[in-house]
Amino acid sequence: MITVNRGEEVLDVVQAAVTTTGTVTGAITLIGAVEHATVSVMRTDDALTDLIRSYDQPFELTGTGEVVDGRVHVHVTLAGEDVVVAGHLHRAVVGDFFVRAYLTPVTE
Repeated sequence: MITVNRGEEVLDVVQAAVTTTGTVTGAITLIGAVEHATVSVMRTDDALTDLIRSYDQPFELTGTGEVVDGRVHVHVTLAGEDVVVAGHLHRAVVGDFFVRAYLTPVTE
């Protein structure tokens, strides 16, 4: 279990734990809350181009992801006041609460 605390960036903390543990391949599950987030989705007219958006408000967060070749890749669903956002996570900063990530190494 990896805990991301107030003021910390989710992907930075999870990637540091993956690097420290030497995890090369694995599954990631996340739950918690963040204050700021940047996510992307594919454009309707060009699936190879990301549409990146940033949000500044409290969000409940749930996510799943993977570790491939030691690199973290996460998709999230964020629920905030009058908005739900989902997509590829680029950045998320914990505000008043925390995020917990559960890392499960997988042997190939």
